[in-house]
Amino acid sequence: MLDHPLNSLGLPKQPSATRVVVAMSGGVDSSVVAAMLKDEGYDVVGVTLQLYDHGAALAKKGACCAGRDIHDARRVAETMGFPHYVLDYENTFREAVMEEFADAYLAGATPVPCIRCNERVKFKDLLATARDLDADCMATGHYIQRKTGDAGPELHAAADAGRDQSYFLFSTTAEQLAFLRFPLGHLHSKAETRALAARYGLPVADKPDSQDICFVPNGNYAAVIEKLRPGAADPGEIVDLEGRVLGQHRGVIHYTIGQRKGLGIGGLGDPLYVVRLDPERRRVIVGPRESLATRTIPVREVNWLGDVPFDSQPEWQVHVKVRSTRPPRPAVIRPLSATEAEVELLDPEDGVSAGQACVFYAPEGSRVLGGGWVWRGR
Repeated sequence: MLDHPLNSLGLPKQPSATRVVVAMSGGVDSSVVAAMLKDEGYDVVGVTLQLYDHGAALAKKGACCAGRDIHDARRVAETMGFPHYVLDYENTFREAVMEEFADAYLAGATPVPCIRCNERVKFKDLLATARDLDADCMATGHYIQRKTGDAGPELHAAADAGRDQSYFLFSTTAEQLAFLRFPLGHLHSKAETRALAARYGLPVADKPDSQDICFVPNGNYAAVIEKLRPGAADPGEIVDLEGRVLGQHRGVIHYTIGQRKGLGIGGLGDPLYVVRLDPERRRVIVGPRESLATRTIPVREVNWLGDVPFDSQPEWQVHVKVRSTRPPRPAVIRPLSATEAEVELLDPEDGVSAGQACVFYAPEGSRVLGGGWVWRGR
């Protein structure tokens, strides 16, 4: 029997006896989570990660890990009266996220570093730190929902589809999910979050949302990769599907699958799109839009959050996303093992590339069933 009824975080304790580590980015979302839980009487500990060079970060706005954001997180903690710590995870972040990001781009893939950061840093090392601090759970400002189902905690898309971050959190394991809480997932608009920030008198109430990947200033991927991998931007040829040379490019790392603009080969008739990258031969292969269509997607490193084992049946009828900005679409998953599968889209998707995530959703409702990494693109 429980000594206490469940508190708002689903734990059988008084809030004052419940320690919550809040992962604070310095933005309005995680700041509101920390303030809300402190206001409810929880024992809140704020933690901010320093993920890359602090000096460089101070000059950059609009990213989650900048020095300014560390300062803002500290101010929120002071305003609400709870302890706040900054942890230096620069080496971990570089090895676990940035190095793979550079290598993936050089291999012609389209990496999603925010997923790897959640998987390898925030929900691994930071979560372990939260346990070391004797926390009962860890809360974040992500827009995603955690619900209790018949078989235990379930991951669900956010109530606000426009802010849903389930695509970036598909690799959250069942064990991690048991320890994590997402107090903003039920809100229906960012305006609600900002209203809460104003109510608590937080100094970040009107702070703009970050848009960039934290270590990629102004979305300039190529500049970051050149810094990590000198010489990576060697020029080469732009060729068609038959191998005919149509022009020159200024480095494979400047191009992504599906790109149409900025190719410098206009006036050749029908529009041409990047359909494949060949880093070894320093070639960008272009073709008509229909050549971008993909129906079958091989995935690996599958994280399955269903109630029965992934490979316990020959196929699953689901919906999938291969881009965070597109709605889920009907598909069939055929497991090849517990961690590999072939995904067949009922309708073809354009521009699927190795390195992207393929996230699985229940055909009805909002449940996230996991996902995997696309490992063989065009």
